[in-house]
Amino acid sequence: MSKRTTEAVEEASAKKLNTQFTKEDTHSFFNPAIFDEQFRADLKTSVLASQPYKWGTIKSLLDDTLLRQVRKEVENEIVFTKKETDIYKVHQSGDLANLSGLDWDDLSRLPSLFKMRAAIYSEEFRDYLSELTGCGKLSGVKTDMSINTYTKSCHLLTHDDVIGSRRVSFILYLPDADKTWKEHYGGALRLFPSVIPNVPQTDYHCKLVPQFNQIAFFTVQPGLSFHDVEEVRVNKQRLSIQGWFHIPQEGEDGYIPGEQEATEARSSLQQLQSKELAEFDFPKPIRTGFPVDELRVYELVSEVFPGLAKAEHEYLAEFMNPTLLDLSQIHQMHSVFSEESVIEIPELLNPEFAGLLYEAIRTLEMEAKMPQTAAEIQYPWKCAVPPHKHRYMYLDGRQPEDVTTSAGTQRAIVGPQDAPNFALTQYIAQSAAPRDDAHVTVQLARVGAMFQSLAFRKWVAAVTGLAILSDQVLVRRFRPGHDFTLATKLPATDALLEASLNLTPSKGWDSGELGGYELCMAGMDDEDEDDPAIYKAAKVGEDGGDDGVLFTSQAKWNSLTLMLRDESVLKFVKYVSWSSQGSRWDLSCQWGLKEEEEAD
Repeated sequence: MSKRTTEAVEEASAKKLNTQFTKEDTHSFFNPAIFDEQFRADLKTSVLASQPYKWGTIKSLLDDTLLRQVRKEVENEIVFTKKETDIYKVHQSGDLANLSGLDWDDLSRLPSLFKMRAAIYSEEFRDYLSELTGCGKLSGVKTDMSINTYTKSCHLLTHDDVIGSRRVSFILYLPDADKTWKEHYGGALRLFPSVIPNVPQTDYHCKLVPQFNQIAFFTVQPGLSFHDVEEVRVNKQRLSIQGWFHIPQEGEDGYIPGEQEATEARSSLQQLQSKELAEFDFPKPIRTGFPVDELRVYELVSEVFPGLAKAEHEYLAEFMNPTLLDLSQIHQMHSVFSEESVIEIPELLNPEFAGLLYEAIRTLEMEAKMPQTAAEIQYPWKCAVPPHKHRYMYLDGRQPEDVTTSAGTQRAIVGPQDAPNFALTQYIAQSAAPRDDAHVTVQLARVGAMFQSLAFRKWVAAVTGLAILSDQVLVRRFRPGHDFTLATKLPATDALLEASLNLTPSKGWDSGELGGYELCMAGMDDEDEDDPAIYKAAKVGEDGGDDGVLFTSQAKWNSLTLMLRDESVLKFVKYVSWSSQGSRWDLSCQWGLKEEEEAD
């Protein structure tokens, strides 16, 4: 080996040795004030008294100069990838756990980031957090960290972080070091209380507006540690380092055989499918069966349709575009649906009624205050819960329910079960004290009643060629900055005919950047469903791919989609951005089908 080569190897080895930090080194990476005994005692008291579950925050955690260098390295050297699913939209780096495996040519570009990671996962800081939270020992071997950039419209919806061996979650914030991150920018960490374990309340309890060099942390508690990241509302970069401390691994101090498996068994990613918690889901997927004499009508119509009776035609023409009631047009639509199992029908409502409804909705959105919390939503409108599955306003034609407490939910379950009645909804909206939304509610309830009419059901059976047995109709409003549904699929025994009548009058939805679109995609493999470490999030166009997307419908005005759906299809409505000009409004309907059609 030549002298020059030997010197190069020795120089490289010397540089690599500099990454093995002593306790004094890592201690110097922190703000020394956090190790003051009184500071620690006060912080521990604060964590113990915190609500809605045990959490804490430390300002000026690290050496200011070091963290400024970290931010500079991140901006100059880290490549971010936009990732969007049903539950989040964010720009994310790769996993930082592999920093120690990089060669010096790579590591030399990120020396401050490496120091920061070494400090965070040092034994001193792990013991520090363990003392504050009372969570037990934390692993120094299993590291888990990534850098996230939340820009305008980015968000992360409600979840509890329970995956695998995670024990403590933390977020270290790195927005602009010389400017205050203001509350109206969005991007806050919001913490949610629970009705019972695994069922978060709809509205958050408290929120943390992030500042540079501030860390938030909490013990990952299955079914309790629910939180989200509020949508960023401005053209600013909310940079943060997200990570977890894990349960000690085999060979580490504090390792307990079987502890990781026990934690995984409690994972809310499995609980999401649990039947025992379905009682806390509202609206419930309850379809009302049709009378026997009606069933025979729909069966006959699905086979041979001679046309609508005069009275049926006259009734539907009050609402629907008359061209869609012509027998020849119905036959054309039937041909399309038979071939594709889906059809999109524009201009379902006739111009007169559509114009009336359009003006009513736009007037409400421009002149009335939008409900911000579940408590502000007034009956007959209700709020879909719990928020780790969905959140939106809806009309279902049923009696009111108290879903904010366990006792209220139980009463809603065991009490009288009324059949949906949109005519009664109209009466309630008209007879209540003067309200800004009364006119819109009445008109939307009229559409709901039309969907439940014998005449419309016959029309649906004729268009689809399917014999329908039961239905559930919901009028829905997805508010900007609030509402969504996460990806769900039907029970294995179900096949349904589904409809979405899109009634969104505002503009700007076509690109999908504002959310509010309804998306259907192929479900995951059966073998993945029992793996608690696999996050059940449907990918939306990540890395330019469609990841099994079967159908997408952007928010729009006066367009009906009919779709035959089985248990293999995931479906969701993407979170509606705060930047949208209005809500997504729609009418969603499901019809149960005869068993032989389910089998087909």
